Amino acid sequence: MPNLHGFDSGHSVRETALVAIGRALKSAQYRFTTPTPATHARVIARADPALAADLRGVFGWNLPFSEGLLPAHLMELMRTAEVLAVLPNGDYQSGVRFSTLDECLFAHSAFPTVQSDAVFFGPDTSRFVSAIVDHLAHRTTPIARAADIGCGAGPGGVSIARRCRDADVALLDINGAALSACRVNAALNDVRNVAAIESDVMAATEGLFDLVVTNPPYLIDASARAYRHGGGDFGEGLSLRILRESVPRLSERGTILLYTGSAVVDGQDVFGAAAERIVAELGLYANYRELDPDVFGEELETPPYARADRIAAVLLTASRSPL
Repeated sequence: MPNLHGFDSGHSVRETALVAIGRALKSAQYRFTTPTPATHARVIARADPALAADLRGVFGWNLPFSEGLLPAHLMELMRTAEVLAVLPNGDYQSGVRFSTLDECLFAHSAFPTVQSDAVFFGPDTSRFVSAIVDHLAHRTTPIARAADIGCGAGPGGVSIARRCRDADVALLDINGAALSACRVNAALNDVRNVAAIESDVMAATEGLFDLVVTNPPYLIDASARAYRHGGGDFGEGLSLRILRESVPRLSERGTILLYTGSAVVDGQDVFGAAAERIVAELGLYANYRELDPDVFGEELETPPYARADRIAAVLLTASRSPL
């Protein structure tokens, strides 16, 4: 598997500029935790005046900002990166957000994430990375090859690569915008043992993997946006497909960490029940737990979830060998 041997080889001018913006933010001690879209909308709705006053306002909350707030060199980098929007009243707005997580800085899509190829980042990302960090802290077997399926901005794969410097880590996604963000974020966080690969699940890879992690889309999205739409009856379709297709690619002591959301309908965990059948069918050792009992509650107001009690954030850990 090819590695990223440094950012200056084979990367676009736009990506190079994004890395430079990120490094400037790091130098300025920038920090921002991205909340849910609903919380983000509430916070910016109460902003008075509705203009950014600092770097967090520009690159975190994505508020409009006036001429002169940012230094000229940062404005020029934003133009080069094609993330500087000029508003009708002459103010500006950033076309990218930067979030801090796991002692790293990650570039991802601006708010609101309405584009079909948006690169999502939020509380799910934090829970996903926490699950990976916990697994690595307790793992007793080495990792030579790992994969992050549906990698988005790359935080899962980057968290592995930072802790397992001798491992080759594949960042897999069908979204070109996500793979570009992965290249930026790998360089921004000085991670070289990763490769961003366009792949439908694991189709573009070969061989076996010691660790597969994934945080796939798990909602029913009316616009079928790739970063959000999971398919199936309640959004569980893609998660179940990834489970089936990744297990044959696990090494003898390989493990899959599958973080997803599951609709609970009439008291039954939809994804959990289906995953339990697959685990039994494939003869896997598994652990399943609910990480958060109630996420994206606003989805219950939409037709696909009219019968759902709640949507839970869950983690399935499955392996060929005893955990």
